Amino acid sequence: MVDTTAILTCPHCGESYQLEMPTNHCKVALDCSECGKWITPEPGDCCIVCSYADKPCPPLQ
Repeated sequence: MVDTTAILTCPHCGESYQLEMPTNHCKVALDCSECGKWITPEPGDCCIVCSYADKPCPPLQ
């Protein structure tokens, strides 16, 4: 079984927290639980987890 957790670090405030990586879609955007700002992928990035987390998203299912 693939570990689907990653550590996300907000590029705005630097807060880090653990989350489940998306496994069935990409281009997700999240709001930071600390500062409330939206964390969005950069152009060309797969998704928010690929952009700012400690490991890439698992393959699409």
